[in-house]
Amino acid sequence: MKNWIQAARLRTLPLSVSGIIVGSAYANYQGFSDWRIVVLALLTTLGLQVLSNYANDYGDGVKGTDANRIGEKRLVAAGIITAEQMKKAVIITAIFTFIIALLMIYIAFGKENFALSLIFILLGIGSIGAAIKYTVGKSAYGYSGFGDLFVFIFFGLVSVVGSNFLFTHFIDWKLFLPASAIGLLSVAVLNLNNMRDIENDKIAGKNTLVVKMGLENAKKYHSLLLVIPLIVMFVFTKLINTSYLPILLVNIFFIKHIGTVYKANQYKDFDPELKKVALSTFALSILFWLTLVFLN
Repeated sequence: MKNWIQAARLRTLPLSVSGIIVGSAYANYQGFSDWRIVVLALLTTLGLQVLSNYANDYGDGVKGTDANRIGEKRLVAAGIITAEQMKKAVIITAIFTFIIALLMIYIAFGKENFALSLIFILLGIGSIGAAIKYTVGKSAYGYSGFGDLFVFIFFGLVSVVGSNFLFTHFIDWKLFLPASAIGLLSVAVLNLNNMRDIENDKIAGKNTLVVKMGLENAKKYHSLLLVIPLIVMFVFTKLINTSYLPILLVNIFFIKHIGTVYKANQYKDFDPELKKVALSTFALSILFWLTLVFLN
């Protein structure tokens, strides 16, 4: 059990639910709430994240990418969990996650909204496929530099706007601003991971965006991933006339973090920043929720 918990990478889970918290908080602000949807959306997202982590462990393990990695060890690469065992875990996790997603969709739309249910079922299948195909298979998109795009779409736009739509059944264009912020911060976590692993990825033929642009350009790119969310969140608070001060607390850390990244001169220096940015993004979502629920 300890090994499977380690393979699930618990430190990534707070980041995965940040989008659900933001989307649900704005739904509450709009006058919509249903605790069942909140719980099932959180469970679905956690299932997708664990699925992605298991699939990543399996995909990189069988390709030898994790043989000399920095940071947390990967269980398949270390021989602690076999590739076959991890493959079965991926399948089981995908099935359970899909069942939870179906229940969530049924509660959100019922029998009378078949078209919307079908759209979200297809979206769920797409999310499961994206979680697996990041590193699994010959056409794994994580090996060709498209990981950043998929993380932005699924951790940001789909998570925030999609979860909000479960409550409201309509799309508010303003929500794309915080959705973009959460998406870009999630990409920042991936970018830190890829900067840490750049040399190992080059050897393994994993052409991440960092490998393609080089470390120095990746640091500049990282700054944009932190600064743009600060701007769009500020614009969003002005549009809905709410306080920016709680969110500013987290953004102060992000500004300090940019300086730490620029000064990093060893690949291992990026590893502790992963957890900090993931938890800070989670804190940002909690402060967003507190601001909308209590300060309004």
